[in-house]
Order: sequence, then C-alpha cells, then structure tokens
Amino acid sequence: MLERKRYIGDSRKNILFLGYSERQTRLISTLTRIGCSVHHTCDKINTASGYDCVVSYGYRHILKEEVILSSFAPIINLHISYLPWNRGAHPNFWSFYDCTPSGVSIHVVDGGIDTGPIISQRYVNFNKNENTFALTYRRLRKEIENLFEENVKAIISGTYVAIPQRRFGSYHRSADLPKEFGGWDSNIQEEIARLDAILPRGQSATA
Repeated sequence: MLERKRYIGDSRKNILFLGYSERQTRLISTLTRIGCSVHHTCDKINTASGYDCVVSYGYRHILKEEVILSSFAPIINLHISYLPWNRGAHPNFWSFYDCTPSGVSIHVVDGGIDTGPIISQRYVNFNKNENTFALTYRRLRKEIENLFEENVKAIISGTYVAIPQRRFGSYHRSADLPKEFGGWDSNIQEEIARLDAILPRGQSATA
C-alpha cells in the first residue's frame, strides 16, 4: 500500500476534478458554491501537484503510482458500489448478477483499483419502478452526489476519518461484462434470468 502524508487544514480550495463535466454532474457547481476554485479535466493526468484536493468521479483512467505520490493532496474517488463489492467496471450490473449489495462509496485513492479507505458509503435499495439497469444507475448517481454533498466540507477540509476496507469483496474488468448482455434498458429480473439460463455460473470475478 502506498504511504502518503496527509494534509489537514482549513484553506483547501484549489480542486482538480477528474471525469464528469459540469454538464454531467452538479458537483463542480457544489464545490464552486462553497468557495473552491475548480479545474476540470477528463484527460489522463501525469501529476496532481498544485492542487489541495483531487476529486475523481466518472474518470476513465487509472491513476498511476507516480501521480498519486506527486502531491500531498488527497485523491478522493466516487464509486457507485458498496465497497468492497464490485470494484472496477460496471458495478451496477454485477450487484444484480452476483447478488451482492447495491450502494455507493466515497474513498481515498491508493495504489489499487477502488481499494482505498472508505470516507463514507450508503446502501441503496431500489423501488419497484426502478426495474432497469439504466434506472438503477440513475438512482446510484443521484445517491452518490447526495452523499458527496453531505460530506463535502469534511472532504475539502481534510477532517474526515477514512476506514480501511474489510475483506476482498469482488472486482470486475470492462471485458468481464457478458457479450450476451441485452443492454442497460433491459428489465433487470428478466435479463438476469435470461443470462442465468445461457451462461455458466462462476464466470464472474466474485471472491
């Protein structure tokens, strides 16, 4: 595990926001509204130097060790699964396919993929009308943005307490999504039953 110093102070205002744009998430506006100066990019970065905090949400690149160690600034990731379950890609699909908890997590980035200590997380139970993968994904996006806003002052000030993840949980790559998958607008129960009928169980990466 990477060893990094932790910076705590009241003046953390210069934020690097990786991933979703202001058009795709309200969180950039949330940070601006509380007095932060926010620089956004969805491109691959080579350093986190010059920022007081880095927030990763919907970012498509894996942060390398040299980037993580390039600054004392904490790097915070927003992940739409209940960690340690469903690290990696397509967590919303795998929570249903593998019968693992659905939820959202905010964690500190370390040297692994979604393995860092948890700042805050929440189970999410869906209602009967949230019956497609697209609708449950939309709900998870809403829940994690709510969770971030509830914890934003602690995240920016560095006063949060991050708790190491317990157990291995599960991990999936993008390539693990079954090629037979019918799409995000599929009815969840019908699609899982169909996949169960045509695919051998045990192909997932659940531990």
